[in-house]
Amino acid sequence: MQTLELKIPPVVQVLVTASIMWTLAVAVPSLGFTLSGSPLVALVFAAIGFAFALLGVLEFRSAGTTVDPRVPDQSVSLVVRGVYRISRNPMYVGFLLVLIAWGIFLSNLASLVLLSAFVIYMNRFQIVPEERHMREKFGEAYRQYEAEVRRWF
Repeated sequence: MQTLELKIPPVVQVLVTASIMWTLAVAVPSLGFTLSGSPLVALVFAAIGFAFALLGVLEFRSAGTTVDPRVPDQSVSLVVRGVYRISRNPMYVGFLLVLIAWGIFLSNLASLVLLSAFVIYMNRFQIVPEERHMREKFGEAYRQYEAEVRRWF
């Protein structure tokens, strides 16, 4: 299973997940639901998600470190300020919030179930390998950061 670690860019994972969510919503319309104001609720989740992810990218850029999560060994600094005080993975939290927004917009329980698969996949094949590299590269400073800030939120 290590062959899948850090191979698929997270943005591609989001697009694949969103496509499968749409497919499930179309394939299983009987699991549709009605939520008053769902377009507005979806828009709010999407806006917060985009903002959270963008803040993560901006912090990395200002620190002069790579935003490509497939190459964590190219990280030049440990970013622990700004949105990284709330989550160790604000870009992934942002992606999850956007997917939640998409699920609300689709208004289908089958599509929402896929969110847990996204989190499980991200944890196993993206976050855990990244954390392993960060521990090796930044040692005790990263261990301390792990102890103080949650993985997701």
